[in-house]
Amino acid sequence: MTWLALGLALFLGIHLTRAVAPAWREGRIARLGDKGWKGLYTAVSLAGFGLILWGFSQARQQPVLLWPRIPGIHHATAALMLVAMVLLAAAYVPRNHLKARLQHPMTLAVKVWAFAHLIANNSLADVMLFGSFLVWSILVFRAARRRPAPVSPPPTVAGTAATVVVGVALWALFAFWAHAAWLGIAPLGR
Repeated sequence: MTWLALGLALFLGIHLTRAVAPAWREGRIARLGDKGWKGLYTAVSLAGFGLILWGFSQARQQPVLLWPRIPGIHHATAALMLVAMVLLAAAYVPRNHLKARLQHPMTLAVKVWAFAHLIANNSLADVMLFGSFLVWSILVFRAARRRPAPVSPPPTVAGTAATVVVGVALWALFAFWAHAAWLGIAPLGR
């Protein structure tokens, strides 16, 4: 669990700098330059992500179970993940109403993803991983809402429809193939 905790601290810590330590972040950018800061940010993020993957895979080998699994919870998780994938698509598909209304759909997608996985899983490593991302997304969303909203072109029905189609396609890809292929867990096959 040490590697998982260290990975989470590095990955989420560097991703929290804008929200909780903006003066420190600006100082690093002034000192290192924009490219230097981006290089440091990327290196710390990749190191943290690698440690998260390693630590979580190690923790799954000898899980510390905290409560019994809730029968049928994977259906609620699948529904929440559909919402998360549509929100994720909203962050990237241009001119959609979700992004215009919510302003930060990526952070909301992480929040829904983390919550969905918290209710579906029952080990200490799951609580560490998904709970950390849930807390991170709450902090980042609150900080982002305090900043002025970026100016974007007006949303369109076509942009919103494309967002939903892309989100549903992403959900189907992960639910029926990628989650099992990449992580060895078939979310709808339990």
